Amino acid sequence: MELPVHSMSNLFAQLGLPSDEPAIERFIATHRPLPDKVPLAGAPFWTPSQAAFLSEELREDADWAEVVDQLNLRLRS
Repeated sequence: MELPVHSMSNLFAQLGLPSDEPAIERFIATHRPLPDKVPLAGAPFWTPSQAAFLSEELREDADWAEVVDQLNLRLRS
């Protein structure tokens, strides 16, 4: 069985955020750079449910983990 592949747009939609490319780029530009000492799920701009989702996906190395990692990298660069 093949694991699902999620896009950045899918992740933003899952988080309840605007998920078109310009909105994603604005979100990243607004919240970058995220300090290295702050874990992605610990960033102050997430709601508690968004933070819980991000944390759980990374902790369980779930099917969203790859795109969550990509978001993490984009927020830090």
